[in-house]
Amino acid sequence: MTQATAITPVIGKKKEPAPSIAGPKTLDEPKREAFIPKPPASFEEAGLDPAIVESLIVKYLAGVGTATGGQVAHELCLPAEPIIAFLANLKLQQIVVHVGSAGMGDFTYRLTDNGRDRAHRYMRESLYVGPAPVPLDQYIAGVKAQTITVMHPKKEDLARAFSDLLINEDMFAVLGPAINSGRGMFLYGYPGNGKTSIAERITRCFGDDIYIPKVLISDGFIIKLFDGASHEVVKTESGSILKKDKVDPRWIKIKRPTIIVGGELTMPLLEIQFNETSNTCEAPIQLKSNCGTLVIDDFGRQRMRPVELLNRWIVPLEKRYDFLTMPNGKKLQLPFDQLIIFSTNLEPKDLCDDAFLRRIPYKINVDDPSEEQFRKLFDFVAPGVGFEMNAEAKKALDHLIETHYKPNNRPFRCCQPRDLMLQVRNRCRYMGLEAKLTPELFDYAVSVYFTVM
Repeated sequence: MTQATAITPVIGKKKEPAPSIAGPKTLDEPKREAFIPKPPASFEEAGLDPAIVESLIVKYLAGVGTATGGQVAHELCLPAEPIIAFLANLKLQQIVVHVGSAGMGDFTYRLTDNGRDRAHRYMRESLYVGPAPVPLDQYIAGVKAQTITVMHPKKEDLARAFSDLLINEDMFAVLGPAINSGRGMFLYGYPGNGKTSIAERITRCFGDDIYIPKVLISDGFIIKLFDGASHEVVKTESGSILKKDKVDPRWIKIKRPTIIVGGELTMPLLEIQFNETSNTCEAPIQLKSNCGTLVIDDFGRQRMRPVELLNRWIVPLEKRYDFLTMPNGKKLQLPFDQLIIFSTNLEPKDLCDDAFLRRIPYKINVDDPSEEQFRKLFDFVAPGVGFEMNAEAKKALDHLIETHYKPNNRPFRCCQPRDLMLQVRNRCRYMGLEAKLTPELFDYAVSVYFTVM
């Protein structure tokens, strides 16, 4: 293995959310005020052209048939008063008509024949209907205000983030500075020792939640940024209209993202993807992971060559911004503001050259646990799996190590205590036996867990 710091983590018993860590902790910077996108009072403050607003309104009415001005404003995530005034102007143009009163100066609206024709023309341009988009300049300002580069987690922050893993002090001593750098790291070593588990929890060290726009707009193109599969929504307090009004509803509050991609990663996922059917765009993974962590798992086993990915990101890793191409050929400069983690079972020096390794300053070898650490794993994991490490269980563990590990020179792996105990638990459930660890059950678990040709 490459000469680098070797540390031995231990995989935990279960995934539980770490306690919230409020605010950054730095040596030389005051606590920053939390970024909150303020609700716009007008379309101008929202950075929206009236034509975009009209397009969203008539396409929405074409889909639902009738709606009040308040309902339209709620769907578009825009202030009600400008929307109601805008609908009144559309009525003068005979695009909509009143079909009822909704009170407080509002009405129920429906498209006219002219309005439906206009909606069809807008749909040919884009099928998108939903929250109004946020201009790129407002998004970039939001990223700068919530950047991870000014977040400097301390040892206690790491302890909270990794509370469901058994991590030794040597690991914290290396991970802490690497996370504080905000620039990226290689986690490498044999499979099963917790590289992915470590990477998944690193974002928790940064603590606070962030706001991102649901969709962006550039040159008339809608770019979908929020992804329910990648972003975890933070529930906000309900029951107070005043509290809701303090946040621009076009933005959504999420936990700092941790996006993990593995062998499915291809070059198109790193670019803005255009859907020719809906005429909308999907943000690339690095944009979705801004202000968080992007984990390239099983690096070196993607369908593209490692050098292609490294060449694509060699400048963004250095400059912390990326250039993306829009469907019309225009280049956009956007923030590249995340902690990049490359997790691999291969040697970093075999995957990339010195120029790229220089841009990933931390190479951490996640090594095999010692026998002592391996035994501690059973104590740590057993309660979560449903076992008690009593005297009988410890004798069974002695049998496991002396019979199935030492004679075969089988290396210890951090995932094995959990996996073997799960095999035993499933066997006990099937046979209707009491859940306990015995030499015979460990013999069974080994026979089905390890492959012997």
